[in-house]
Amino acid sequence: MYRHLIRPLLFRFNAETAHQLTFKMLKLAGRIPLCRNILRLCYKRSHPLLEREVFGIRFPNPVGLAGGLDKNGECYNELSDFGFGFVEIGSLTARPQDGNPKPRLFRVIEDRAIINRMGINNKGVSNAVRNLNGNRPQVIIAGNIAPNSTSHGEQVAEDYASAFSILYDYVDMFVINISCPNVEGLTSLQDVSSLSDIMDNLLNMRTGFDVYKPILLKLSPDLAHAQIDELLDYCMVSGVDGIVAGNTTRSRDGLSIPQERIDEIGKGGMSGAPLYQKNLEMVRYITQKTAGRLPVIGAGGIMAPGQAQEMLDAGASLVEIYSGFIYEGPGFVERILKELDKNQLSQ
Repeated sequence: MYRHLIRPLLFRFNAETAHQLTFKMLKLAGRIPLCRNILRLCYKRSHPLLEREVFGIRFPNPVGLAGGLDKNGECYNELSDFGFGFVEIGSLTARPQDGNPKPRLFRVIEDRAIINRMGINNKGVSNAVRNLNGNRPQVIIAGNIAPNSTSHGEQVAEDYASAFSILYDYVDMFVINISCPNVEGLTSLQDVSSLSDIMDNLLNMRTGFDVYKPILLKLSPDLAHAQIDELLDYCMVSGVDGIVAGNTTRSRDGLSIPQERIDEIGKGGMSGAPLYQKNLEMVRYITQKTAGRLPVIGAGGIMAPGQAQEMLDAGASLVEIYSGFIYEGPGFVERILKELDKNQLSQ
């Protein structure tokens, strides 16, 4: 039904309008208990063989929703009804920001890709806290934080610290976004000398809270191996708990559309099918480089159940999906979990 009826209808709208419509429907479903019960009946299953403990957290299954879909922490419970083992909200900034001018979100249907230059538009971390406080999460929540695009110099570290402290008591773990290609200067934070100023402060702040919350770094797939090596060395000695590998890419490798259309779309980070191999190799490289001692969440381009298994086989402890959920529909998580379950039973 999704592929032949719902998706064609949604895809008649521009991508950002379709996103807004979908969230309105999810919010409506959340206010009607019977609707959520039906969704859970259709899509959510218990998978005891797939339960796993990572970062000291017990996950009901290894498939999460990547950051960028539930930007403001509005529909995490409704999204969990589709079977996700955890939901990443954000990116969230210390202060609300509008993001980049529209249009800023584009589908490349022929290649099952999405290109965005949203610019981390969100209502701010305090708004997300109000949502989390008013609607108790029924799923593990990862809070993705980033600096405001207007911040520079020392203000960047202050933004991270502010968002971190406000959100700390309301999420289960943190994803520190230092790799979004749609905010000028953000990817430069992947330089270790810049990163340490931010992360050392967050890691120190964590010691002042009663409950330990894991802190993960979200890295770009566009990094050279030498840069990844430096970041991994820092993570291994600093107390960073894990890596999200990776983010969207500035590259347009793997697109089959004409160059004129690529030029027409313009700048932005690409996600979806063309990104899969690149991020798979990144997961494999990080796992080998750290001898598996630094847990990795594999994210980027998973568009089929077998690819989720391949990402886990490459060393990922957990996986996240985004574009696959958009293109394959609400049953995609359950199809992945069935495949993982079958493979687990055959071992």
